[in-house]
Amino acid sequence: MTLAEFWTTAATSVGVAHGTATDGAVDLINRYSEPHRRYHNVDHVLAVVRHSAELAHDRSAVDKSVLTLAACAHDVVYDAKPGADERASAAWARRWLSGASERLITRVEQLVLATIEHKPSDDDLAPALLDADLAILGAAAERYDWYAAAVREEYAAVPEEMWRTGRAHVLRGMLEHDRLFTTADGFARWEAQARANVARELSGLQR
Repeated sequence: MTLAEFWTTAATSVGVAHGTATDGAVDLINRYSEPHRRYHNVDHVLAVVRHSAELAHDRSAVDKSVLTLAACAHDVVYDAKPGADERASAAWARRWLSGASERLITRVEQLVLATIEHKPSDDDLAPALLDADLAILGAAAERYDWYAAAVREEYAAVPEEMWRTGRAHVLRGMLEHDRLFTTADGFARWEAQARANVARELSGLQR
């Protein structure tokens, strides 16, 4: 399925009118296709949608739709402004989910907001979304290096020394956690490679 199909199918399944769902899908694609995006683009969000679905394969149909919608929306606003981007993305989801129940819309919003600090949420779907969002950390070394370079391009306005300091702080914080991936499947699939990749990037930043 395409990203537009994932969004439209999930949105209509929870009560959003088909016309609203397809219009939302158009806006979704346009935003993820913005020229300043190097990593946080259509390919990234499709990977998050698919990985999160794999990690939540045993959940109910409604839960799967909620997770798909949150995965689709989690980076829909991306201006390299951590925190503000996620809050704007959550607001975007609320706007385009008109017609769904308030409880469901709130769940999608809260899942998107959970990606700000990647900490556990009251919603037990959050681990699947958060692990899927971090799956790139556990990619093969060459793919990880591409990702790190692409994110640096997205923050091109940040001076090099400031970037190195800030990025190193983020990476050290990751390595201080007992585990990067909280689901059993995510841990088994990505943890070891992710720690090796993050440590290697951190070492390069500190030279």
